[in-house]
Amino acid sequence: MGFMDGLKQMGDLKKMRDQAMEVQKRLAGIKITVEHKGVTVVMTADQKVVSISGDNDLDKVTEAVNEALKQSQKVAAEEMKTLMGGFPGM
Repeated sequence: MGFMDGLKQMGDLKKMRDQAMEVQKRLAGIKITVEHKGVTVVMTADQKVVSISGDNDLDKVTEAVNEALKQSQKVAAEEMKTLMGGFPGM
């Protein structure tokens, strides 16, 4: 591999890093609200819990958080398709 190939690879890596950071910013700005069995969970698409309210039953809260996680993972997967679509072989 020549010097120019190495520079191209470094440029490609920087582009990937920049796109990954952009996706991360987008995920942090997307809020998902789940209402489940009397519990409301608000979570960002990068899986940070913003708030939990409603019934204090631990089992219900756990179920609601798990449902919010599942939905945030779906949103994150869709956003990642955008990133991966820009790179050959991914």
